[in-house]
Amino acid sequence: ALFLCERVMKQSIVHVALVVRDYDEAIDFYTKKLHFTLVEDTYQPEQDKRWVLVAPPGSSGTSLLLARASKPEQKMAIGNQSGGRVFLFLQTDDFWRDYNEMISLGINFVRESKDEPYGRVAVFEDLYGNLWDLIEWKNKGID
Repeated sequence: ALFLCERVMKQSIVHVALVVRDYDEAIDFYTKKLHFTLVEDTYQPEQDKRWVLVAPPGSSGTSLLLARASKPEQKMAIGNQSGGRVFLFLQTDDFWRDYNEMISLGINFVRESKDEPYGRVAVFEDLYGNLWDLIEWKNKGID
C-alpha cells in the first residue's frame, strides 16, 4: 500500500467489449440509430476477426469494442452480458432530443423516462436486448 501512496496513478477504461452476433449489423445499429462514430474497423487476418470500435458522438472517453461471438458460450452471452441488469450508461446533454429521436427510430424503451434526484433517465434496449440507461445528469456536464 505504501508503494501506491508514493506515486500518483492515472488509469482509465478505454474500451468495453460488447459481444455481438454480426459486425455489420451492430455497426449499422450503433452508427445509424445511436449516431455513434465508427472509430476503427480493421481486419485481423491472423485471428480472422475485426477490431471494431464505436463511440458516442462528441465522446473522447470509453469506446465500445464490438466483438463477434465465435464460441457457443460467447453466443449465449449476446444481449445478456450483465444478466438482465442495465449494462451501459449513455450520458446525454439533451435527454428529450435523444429520447424522442430514439423512439422515432424504433428503439425500444423498457422503462419510461423519469426524474430522479441525480437526473432524468430511461432504460432502452440495443439491437440484441442489452439494457442501457439514457441519462442526463442534473448537476454534471459531459466530460
